[in-house]
Amino acid sequence: MVARRRLHGKGLGLRRGLMAALEADWPESVDFLEVAPDNWIDLGGRHGRRFRSLTERCPLVCHGLSLNLGGTAPLDEPFVRRVKQFLAEHSAVLYSEHLSFCADDGQLYDLLPIPFTAEAVMHVAARIRRVQDVLGQRIAIENASYYCAPGAEMREIDFLKAVLQEADCDLLLDVNNIFVNSVNHGYDALEFLRALPTARIAYGHVAGHEREGEDLIIDTHGAPVVDPVWALLAQAYAIHGVFPTLLERDFNLPPLPDLLGELAIVGNLQRGAAPASAAGGA
Repeated sequence: MVARRRLHGKGLGLRRGLMAALEADWPESVDFLEVAPDNWIDLGGRHGRRFRSLTERCPLVCHGLSLNLGGTAPLDEPFVRRVKQFLAEHSAVLYSEHLSFCADDGQLYDLLPIPFTAEAVMHVAARIRRVQDVLGQRIAIENASYYCAPGAEMREIDFLKAVLQEADCDLLLDVNNIFVNSVNHGYDALEFLRALPTARIAYGHVAGHEREGEDLIIDTHGAPVVDPVWALLAQAYAIHGVFPTLLERDFNLPPLPDLLGELAIVGNLQRGAAPASAAGGA
């Protein structure tokens, strides 16, 4: 398989609403960009040239939305091959996807939880391995936020680690999702962090959310990152070492300087991180 080049630093999700500001004054503080290839793969003409002019400025990461890794419908291998071409055309550093399913006789336009069972581990791991075979490179899977755990026979952390091991893939560590799930499902976020396999972390996500109640948070990516999530990111660096980290903002986009202010917090935490402890998983 193609070796994965290393990212570094702090990244920003590229949204169409940010393109004009980025074109007008490229921020040197952005070390990499992330895009969902599903939303850009057929872009051509003037808009395609604008897209390429931005992705050529720094390393590019691709974060998929529609592979349906946990689904039962046949894997859409023609789409995976189109993704492979997109990755090559834009010299993408790596490709990631969600540990969830999003289709059932048609696209569901939502990311739904996979049952935490041994059978599901084998099912989704086989699909990840096939995607890696078609792409000719490793992918990273993201620990997903979820609001119910139908048919669960094991803990989320045990399910996640089993999939990573069986599929032999990398991890996109979403710190906000750990915080959201820890509140919604009543587990210790720090214990979850410590149990993760350090060597498999390719990069991370940090994002905002909406609190609906004392024990209910909705993962929206539409608000600023809150202090407890920043604190958890600092803990993640202390446990696993500094890893490349992307600021996610999908809607309610503020002016670019506001996003860069949040990105500066990521950079400050990375620079101030103590050496990793030996607490991270193997």
